[in-house]
Amino acid sequence: MTPERRNRINHVLNCRQPDLAIVLENVFDPHNIAAVMRTADSVGVQDVYVLNTKIAQHKKFGIKSSASSANWLTIHAYDTVEACFAELRNKYQKIFATHLEVTSKSLYELNLTESVALVFGNEQCGVSDEALQWCDGNFIIPQVGMVKSLNISVACAVSLYEALRQREIVGMYAQSRISDLSRKQLSEKWSLSDE
Repeated sequence: MTPERRNRINHVLNCRQPDLAIVLENVFDPHNIAAVMRTADSVGVQDVYVLNTKIAQHKKFGIKSSASSANWLTIHAYDTVEACFAELRNKYQKIFATHLEVTSKSLYELNLTESVALVFGNEQCGVSDEALQWCDGNFIIPQVGMVKSLNISVACAVSLYEALRQREIVGMYAQSRISDLSRKQLSEKWSLSDE
């Protein structure tokens, strides 16, 4: 391995955010999942939870350039809401879902510097009622146009970059935050990748 590649791996590991995760519930289009994974990697998210209760588990995640992002992430696949959210409850202090209702907060009102998992639902129905019952609250992305929703990959990108903005302000990217064990395991895995 070249020194440049070793330095790149170390830099990326230093920026990983072990207390920020994404949950994708029944997202049908693998291209959307691939785009979300690319964004997750770009802001330092390591853990992506893919929950499929209505569709089969995806074998591939869309086009090659975005799908390669999955090589740098830890993908957790679940087929029941209970199993997925029980794991989330054990690992994250807060769970917020994108869901339009009267009590939903603006994305910009959320404290995304705390330990948090953000839940995004499928393209037609959004987050299921069953999953919403596990959440601490709902949020919306403020919009002023006629259409009241964004593509899931766009919504996820907007949300994750708001998390990055908030976390950069308080210095959460300034020093490594992952455990020594996680760093060692990911470094070994990534060193073997041919990308």
